[in-house]
Amino acid sequence: MAKPVVIDLDDAPLVTVSDAAPVPDLGMPEGRGVQAAAGIVTGQRSALGRFAVWALGALAGFMISVAVYDFVTGLLARNSVLGWVAFALAGLAILALLGLALREAAGFYRLGRLDHLRVEVDGARGDLKAAGRAVDKLAALYKGRAELRWGSQRLAERRAEVLDADGLLDLAEVELLTPLDVAARVEIEAAARRVATVTALVPLALADVAVALFANLAMIRKIAVIYGGRSGMLGSWRLLRRVFSHLLATGALALGDDLIGSVAGGGVLSKLSRRFGEGVVNGALTARVGVAAMELCRPMPFVALPRPKVSNVMRRALTGVFDGFGAGKDG
Repeated sequence: MAKPVVIDLDDAPLVTVSDAAPVPDLGMPEGRGVQAAAGIVTGQRSALGRFAVWALGALAGFMISVAVYDFVTGLLARNSVLGWVAFALAGLAILALLGLALREAAGFYRLGRLDHLRVEVDGARGDLKAAGRAVDKLAALYKGRAELRWGSQRLAERRAEVLDADGLLDLAEVELLTPLDVAARVEIEAAARRVATVTALVPLALADVAVALFANLAMIRKIAVIYGGRSGMLGSWRLLRRVFSHLLATGALALGDDLIGSVAGGGVLSKLSRRFGEGVVNGALTARVGVAAMELCRPMPFVALPRPKVSNVMRRALTGVFDGFGAGKDG
């Protein structure tokens, strides 16, 4: 029977854990879907590019107008009945275009009214008369909203008791904006959940970018509607540009490891694949965009009420979404 071989290690160097090679860093998820969507929205065209778009649009509109005119006049010359039908349809199409233009203009006006009211509220701090005028405009803005009826009544009953400008503005914020903030947070949570789920489950290239872009646009449009700034497509796109530009300028469209850890529950990213981690980060960035949209659409800044935290929004949005995947991986 062979005896075991004994190797003397007295002269061998002592190997410790610190001497081991470091684990390769694969990098944390960066939320490339939302980052790419922000780059698309905020991308600046050159002066030549803007001129080319304007010239091509003008040429296309002129060609369509001439074609419609020739079609209607030619049909009138051949058959008066069909010609008048074509003329009526062309008139209806022009009225529809005018209606769309008026709706877009009204949307820009409503968004501008929210901006002016927010500036007025900021300037009314410390001035009771100015605060009273701002509160009157705020009450008029939300007059007739069923979900704010109780808050409007409480504001009307209690405002005479408040003799301080800041206290009056805080009272109006609490009574009128609390239900609207809750509704806006619900929309943000839904958009963050949608972006995170699609990013995690759909492996198609650029799918996360498209979903992030349209989900953020729809979310911002709904938030504007909640605060009384119902806008058209152009107004919503402009608002989306403002939100992304603000976040990029302040460096807020990025997540630190601390926020990733709080959002992921301290272990989801380590248990699931990188794709799921990317989905969580895209959802968190969407939540951050939603919070910024709240600040831009809100007629009053966050003073009496707390500003929503992205980590809290994501915790509610993703509760139960990835639990099944994590359990299946553990099992």
